[in-house]
Amino acid sequence: MSETVIREVTKNIWTFSKPFLFGTVPLGGRSTAIKLEKGGVWVLASTALNTETRTKIDELGPVKFIVSPNSGHHLFLTEFQQAYPEAKVFATAGALEKHPNKELKAAGVWGKDPSGTQYGFEDEIQHCYFPAFPAKDVVFLHTPSKTLLEADLLFNLPATEQYSKVQDQGETPLVGNELCSSWLQSILSSLAGQDKEEMTRDAQTVNGWDFDRIVPCHGDVLETGGKKAWADGFKIFLE
Repeated sequence: MSETVIREVTKNIWTFSKPFLFGTVPLGGRSTAIKLEKGGVWVLASTALNTETRTKIDELGPVKFIVSPNSGHHLFLTEFQQAYPEAKVFATAGALEKHPNKELKAAGVWGKDPSGTQYGFEDEIQHCYFPAFPAKDVVFLHTPSKTLLEADLLFNLPATEQYSKVQDQGETPLVGNELCSSWLQSILSSLAGQDKEEMTRDAQTVNGWDFDRIVPCHGDVLETGGKKAWADGFKIFLE
């Protein structure tokens, strides 16, 4: 039986959730596909393109955009690009550096392109690059559904859904549930920012967006209350 949990979390947004260990910590992994209102599919590619994942994505329509949310979530970009050669790939500079043989061709690069560069999906999906964060994350907002998508800036552990098809249920000792709104997340956020002014600028940009749901790469989807979770997690930069 496949370990991948495929779910339509809201209209036009599908998640592909599966187990993932960071060392011995069960963080869970998740890709997300968005069916665009003008046609085509936008994919945050963070997990393997297995048979069931590809079947569902192909049902949604032709893939137009493939994105990497930071320098760490790059392992499956080449796999996605080879499967969908007509799609445009957008990644961070750090992600591309991990493909030294140049087999990965990007149409846009966060960290190299000028600030404010438009990539062709902004009428439905906004993006904010966090250069001061160690993993150089990019946060996305699907404006029609008020859904925030992000990788390593916020976790929502334990990863119950991502481990729901395996015996190990993804228990995370000493953390508890909804890390994204806990005291620990606030501490981690304050320590992670390499440039406090840049982190403040970008955390405030996202805080100004209109969203309620958060789809993280690690941990359960936060179906509601996402705006408060963001404010709690980054309060040191927002107060």
